[in-house]
Amino acid sequence: MTETPAHDFSQLTACFVNCTLKPSPELSHTQGLMEVSSAIMRKQGVSVDHVRAVDFTLAPGVYPDMREDVPGGNQAVDDWPELAPRVMSADILVLGTPIWLGEKSSVATRLIERLYAMSGHTNDRGQFVYYGHTAGVLVTGNEDGIKHIAMNVLYSLQHLGYVIPPNADAGWIGEAGPGPSYLDEDSGGPSNDFTQRNTTFMTWNLMHTAAWLKGHGGFPAGGNSSEGWKSGERFDHPNPEYRSPTKGK
Repeated sequence: MTETPAHDFSQLTACFVNCTLKPSPELSHTQGLMEVSSAIMRKQGVSVDHVRAVDFTLAPGVYPDMREDVPGGNQAVDDWPELAPRVMSADILVLGTPIWLGEKSSVATRLIERLYAMSGHTNDRGQFVYYGHTAGVLVTGNEDGIKHIAMNVLYSLQHLGYVIPPNADAGWIGEAGPGPSYLDEDSGGPSNDFTQRNTTFMTWNLMHTAAWLKGHGGFPAGGNSSEGWKSGERFDHPNPEYRSPTKGK
């Protein structure tokens, strides 16, 4: 039996965003699985924040503040400007979603759209603002879709700049069709070995990755500054005009 070496994750922060369709205080099976991951993090000293996205009014759109930034008109209410710092400041983001018709929830889509709204911002190295942060995804349901949703969510988050560690997804599904959900009695969800293992591995890999990034002051700089690119730097990208020595001959 191998022993887990001692690690200090006490300087890390994590934000778990539950994209269930059920507002608080309704029972969320996705929250049940997210609590497993967050319990591991808390035991390791990580400061954990939980957000149920549907409890907030996140206006549709891809601008940082849909009350003010929308060309041609404003939304009356948008809670994203107040919620964004909680999500974006965390070293670790864990997005949780149920499965609906084989896809992530509409709330998860909305959350990713609003994260995208901030993706043009930069950090103090001139990199996109999500550089130096890591992310994973947890999925629950009673129909197929875990891997499909994980591919979609993790691609989206890495495209924004999050670092995705190995085995950064986990989930649980019951029998196909109507049946028990994760927290229902006799569902087998909380005791499922595959789900337990994947959730645990995801959680530890997120903590390891976040600690490495934080310990090195963020994602390494070099050839990845958005601000540098805008100012004319090309980081050794070959100039098409001079790519071929025989050009023009």
